[in-house]
Amino acid sequence: MSFDLVVWAMAPSAEPATVRAANERCANGVHPQQPADPRVVAFYDALTSHYPDRGPRLAEAPSPWANVPLHAESDHIHMKLDENCADVVLELIEKYAAQFHLDLLDLQDGSVYRAF
Repeated sequence: MSFDLVVWAMAPSAEPATVRAANERCANGVHPQQPADPRVVAFYDALTSHYPDRGPRLAEAPSPWANVPLHAESDHIHMKLDENCADVVLELIEKYAAQFHLDLLDLQDGSVYRAF
């Protein structure tokens, strides 16, 4: 079993419904052809420096990921987490989402958290 979290680079005025609609487009394979948002890049780099999703470091330590590599697009990162991932992983995801001004979408219940 796993659970899914997605961080989205949205405008500060974006409503939760806008975040959910963007995720629905992603689920249908529609991704914008645009340069990567620097906030998404910074989030990915920061998070995977602790918990790699590819390369030789992936095998060196316990991983919170149920699927690797993470689904990384120009405007979001979809993380499928192992059901037994430690709370410290979730706290780090929330910390970096806030630090980089990203919206956090919990796919289990559709809730959107603006961490900033």
